Amino acid sequence: MLKKILLLLLIVFAVMQFIQIDVSVPTDAESKIDFLAKYNVPEDISKLVKDGCYDCHSYETEYKWYMHIAPISWLTKGHVEDGRKHLNFSDWDAYDLRKKVHKLEECYEEIEGYKMPIPGYITMHPEADFDQADREKLIAWFKEMEQTITN
Repeated sequence: MLKKILLLLLIVFAVMQFIQIDVSVPTDAESKIDFLAKYNVPEDISKLVKDGCYDCHSYETEYKWYMHIAPISWLTKGHVEDGRKHLNFSDWDAYDLRKKVHKLEECYEEIEGYKMPIPGYITMHPEADFDQADREKLIAWFKEMEQTITN
């Protein structure tokens, strides 16, 4: 009986692999002005934003090999879609000024509150495990950007 259950689970797992996620980006994504490309972002800040934010909050998501295995792929795609819905650095210019200011405010509040990057992401991406100095640097920079775009 146990062998039959294990065989059935193996078959279900194998069939799941045929349901692949769509990892394509919108065709007009290349013509949009990306957040980091728009502003003169210092290299150290740019690296922190790319390491901690861009996989879920831009069209520059890097899908590692294990992210193509169902059901991990489905969970990953859901996280990325949700992240892009809340903030998409690749669509930065689509936001009006009020929304840009709000998004920058959310960036530093999420980092201050240790809500971003999310713990599950940090587990798989240790480069996103910012120390306190990096968090403070990012918070200060997002606050500075907020002031810059409102003036």
